[in-house]
Amino acid sequence: MPAWLGLYYARPLELTHGRGRHVWDSTGRRYLDFFGGILTTATAHALPEVTAAVTEQAARILHTSTLYLSRPMVELAERIAHLSGIPDARVFFTTSGTEANDAALLLATCHRRSHQVLALRNSYHGRSFATVGLTGNAHWSPTALSPLQTLHVHGGVRTRGPFAHLPDAEFTAACVADLHDMLDQTARGVAAFIAEPVQGVGGFTMPPDGLLGAFREVLDQHGILWISDEVQTGWGRTGDHFWGWQAHAQNGPPDLLTFAKGIGNGMSVGGVVARAEIMDSLPAQSISTFGGSPVTMAAALANLTHLLDHDLQGNARRVGGLLIERLRAVTAGLSTVREVRGRGLMIGLELVEPGTDTTSPRAAALVLEAARERGLLLGRGGPDGAVLRIAPPLTLTVAEAEEGAQALAEALHEVEETLTAHPTTR
Repeated sequence: MPAWLGLYYARPLELTHGRGRHVWDSTGRRYLDFFGGILTTATAHALPEVTAAVTEQAARILHTSTLYLSRPMVELAERIAHLSGIPDARVFFTTSGTEANDAALLLATCHRRSHQVLALRNSYHGRSFATVGLTGNAHWSPTALSPLQTLHVHGGVRTRGPFAHLPDAEFTAACVADLHDMLDQTARGVAAFIAEPVQGVGGFTMPPDGLLGAFREVLDQHGILWISDEVQTGWGRTGDHFWGWQAHAQNGPPDLLTFAKGIGNGMSVGGVVARAEIMDSLPAQSISTFGGSPVTMAAALANLTHLLDHDLQGNARRVGGLLIERLRAVTAGLSTVREVRGRGLMIGLELVEPGTDTTSPRAAALVLEAARERGLLLGRGGPDGAVLRIAPPLTLTVAEAEEGAQALAEALHEVEETLTAHPTTR
């Protein structure tokens, strides 16, 4: 395995099975899962409807490719096209979010006949050669080489940077002015602007509501396409909306929308939605060998049906709202917690060295270990890994939210005592 393939924990954890919001390791210990396979187990581990759909489809046929008609793929495409809000929508399925964003970039650059792309600072859109070129986060960008010319604008991080001190309306105005200046001074014929409504790997940071819509007004003046990267924000995770872009929707849906992760509930499903004129603009034929696999499509259909029928978006809003307020309460007074932020069941805790504003990846690593010892699994993110990421399955109960918050509070207090007793040498 590559040296750069990271593992959590000083003693790496082997997960063997799961059920609901819990997973078990190879020693038989049970954990409350607050990360869901990087926001992928959207509904529940071993959801019976998904397990049955996979089993039934696998017993019929495992693989066909897009060279043949596939009823599950067409049915899922129809449902996603309708849910996307994009008029005259077409859907192309991939196997991951990285591949979905790659496909969206191919569509946008071909349609606009330009390789210039705008992205947000602190962004992450995948690990392929093209998507790495978009990344505005040096920790996840291994090379400066790219087939794209990427220009990064402000707006993704609300509480840090040169505009952090401004009220929301003035923050938005400053970011829009920065975009205008970028287009006037640097860009020529930009193809697209790609943005995560909530930055995932970047540490669950987000702009004020409406900022991407304000950007859209500027983009439309130049004919620039808007790609909303919904790989982590889609399917109701943010609670208030089914898609992250809807918090910025004063000017309607994006031109393209990418998705993955939660729709498959652990199966490898991604895709891109676009208006027909954009989707059909490729000047050559193409296929997908594994995108739209009958088994993954059957799983995604069952998972989406469960998610909608049980109003898991509403549960994310209700339980997520309670959880974020509980976390703010238990972290009040801790000098290592700079900010608790997020929406729905997408919550980040930014950690700093005690009594400073300096991000502390050391604190995050210690809390990750301390939470594990208490039976709680978390994620990490942010530019230097100093943000704890909380994104449990959307079926999380109030009791489980309280259990997780208590375990995390104990871990945070333990680490604060450790760091205060042994401060970093400067």
